Amino acid sequence: MPSRRADPVTVEVVELIGDVVARYHMEYEEAAGRHQLTGAQAKVLNLLSLEPLPMRRIAQKLRCEPSNVTGIIDRLETRGLVERRPDPADRRVKLAAPTEEGVETAERLRESLDFAREPLAGLSAEERTALRDLLRRMLA
Repeated sequence: MPSRRADPVTVEVVELIGDVVARYHMEYEEAAGRHQLTGAQAKVLNLLSLEPLPMRRIAQKLRCEPSNVTGIIDRLETRGLVERRPDPADRRVKLAAPTEEGVETAERLRESLDFAREPLAGLSAEERTALRDLLRRMLA
């Protein structure tokens, strides 16, 4: 009996997921570049536009070392897109938070990402919900 991982549909799904990921990364890097950001800087700015975060939490979300995040935050801070502030819950912890310009830049960056929006627009609300639920199950 063949393994479920080797059946033709699974092989095709894996290939398609790889194509989607590659296309997303390519567009994300291009969009970031149009805003004079690296892909990593854009990702951090996008995360922070949702909520201020401590450096360790950013590193966890990006699956990288906290020292890498420090350099990214330093460069974003130099550009006036991010600031460091004390965490109100624990003043020993510093939060990285977007400035007003950082929030606006993150919004413009998200608006310039058409890759996901265009193909998803071709799906019905029910299909988008089903896709979301399947992806959540895969990642659980």
